[in-house]
Amino acid sequence: MSKILILNGAQPYPFAKGALNATLAGRARDYLTKHGHKVRVTTVAEGYDVETEVANHEWANTIIMQFPINWMGVPWSFKKYMDEVYMAGMDGRLCVGDGRSAEAPKANYGLGGALKSTNYMLSVTLNAPKEAFGDPAEPFFAGKGVDDLLQPAHLNAKFFGMSPLPTFAAFDVMKNPEIDADLSRFDAHIATVFQGRKDVTT
Repeated sequence: MSKILILNGAQPYPFAKGALNATLAGRARDYLTKHGHKVRVTTVAEGYDVETEVANHEWANTIIMQFPINWMGVPWSFKKYMDEVYMAGMDGRLCVGDGRSAEAPKANYGLGGALKSTNYMLSVTLNAPKEAFGDPAEPFFAGKGVDDLLQPAHLNAKFFGMSPLPTFAAFDVMKNPEIDADLSRFDAHIATVFQGRKDVTT
């Protein structure tokens, strides 16, 4: 049974209302629902109940995190969501402490996650162009890739025991958007990532 939680972590700003992230989250929902998956969607900026979100994480076997890169990380409202939901889930539902034990207090930090049968996918939008990444001649990222930039999000997921699926990124969405191409790439990405996953029958 495939149960998918989609987290739309966009925060509306005067210069960016979050429409692209909402569109991507909606396309994922529509595709996955059409193909028999059970889907729940949380739009973080619209509010949420912490206990419901912990339960959603326990329910899901795949979590899609959709958000714009904001100051090299997640928007503040999505970070607040993580602070509240993940902290509540540290009672054993999402993780058992930080993975260390009294017998080995220096070992296995970060390996106490309870979601070891859960996958996750990061899907992000960026103002930066694709060409800013993976090129040592570009001085800002200095050859680093998108997943290097996203290491805090990846490590958060790893802390709870989740395993990564391939990341999707839409680049240069403010100054040089190619929205139609991004949507086509996203549709293909979702289809490829979820191809062959067992459809829901109950």
